Amino acid sequence: MKALLAEATWTPKKQNLNKNLGVVGSLAWKDPQFKIVDKSFPILRHDELLVRVKYCGVCGSDIHVYETDKEGYILFSGPTKLPVVLGHELSGEIVEVGKEVKGFCQGDIITTESILWCGHCTPCRTGMPNQCENVELLGLTVDGGFAEYITLKAKYCWKLNHLQERYSFEEVCKIGTLIEPIGCAYNGIFISGNGFLPGAFAIVYGVGAIGLGAVMLLKAAGAAVVIAVDSIEERLNLAKSMGADYAYNIASTNDFSEMVQEITGGWGADIQVEAAGAAKYTIPMMERNIAKRGKIIYLGRAESEAFIDLNSLVSGAHTIVGSRGHSGYGIFNNVITMIHKGKLCGVEKLVTSSLPFKDILNAFESSRSRKDGKILINMHSV
Repeated sequence: MKALLAEATWTPKKQNLNKNLGVVGSLAWKDPQFKIVDKSFPILRHDELLVRVKYCGVCGSDIHVYETDKEGYILFSGPTKLPVVLGHELSGEIVEVGKEVKGFCQGDIITTESILWCGHCTPCRTGMPNQCENVELLGLTVDGGFAEYITLKAKYCWKLNHLQERYSFEEVCKIGTLIEPIGCAYNGIFISGNGFLPGAFAIVYGVGAIGLGAVMLLKAAGAAVVIAVDSIEERLNLAKSMGADYAYNIASTNDFSEMVQEITGGWGADIQVEAAGAAKYTIPMMERNIAKRGKIIYLGRAESEAFIDLNSLVSGAHTIVGSRGHSGYGIFNNVITMIHKGKLCGVEKLVTSSLPFKDILNAFESSRSRKDGKILINMHSV
């Protein structure tokens, strides 16, 4: 079968790094290369599903493996084991069901979590699968979805058949790729961040797929005003079409803090979501715009450290929360249910283009402009 393989040279910046442990990619992997290869057909285990991948989304994490710094190191700052088949935002049809699997049938449409938790370590057993001590990341530390077929443990998979009550088969398969990024936003806002009161003022920094998911979720949960912030006009227009009340381009000469004060009547933002991974630039903006007892939800991985004014944090009783992943807490089920019941209006707009697998590297190049919402790869399109 065909698959996209990412390779790089192991050149650790620090001693005592073990490449088998999935260390931070930007600390070790240099000069990445990408090629479509023929791989052996996956072998189905008793607790797995064999899935014919329909679509797989191009994520910012994939692009951060594709892009490098001045020294040639990949930009992705999370766990990475190379070589690996990239891709973790996928949907597909079940071809075969493992002998020990219950609740799934051949022909089911599914999507999958990409945080592959073990279920045995203390964090997993105490209800924190996103902090699993033995975690693997689909498409980053183990082979992922930019392949014609994939085997997945059934415990990570979720059925999407019932979405056909609202969408066509093709639309369901496309929307299925969005559950993972929207789930990351859900986890940050409602689980790690403990939610917010309806009527709140909200700002989302960075409106890629996760940021756009945050916009939809904030509106669905009752935010009075959502302000989208980005440097790319196309993304800001998309954010407004998906529910953002205001959009601010950071290239603007207008003072953003003045805009926030005017919109909120001098109160500031009750909740701010950072989905840009640009803490060095966004943290100072968020500190200026935060309301009393306001909270900052940090979702994006940053390439550099950022200064935080702890005196302001204490005086304003502010909260800063980091959030990783999308597993557990009913997240996937709740996001799927919201889509099924029409509560995430315009979710299908998040997909801005779909390309055949043969054009995947062109899709990576297009993604570098950051002008798209979500680019999907049709894994069986000619």
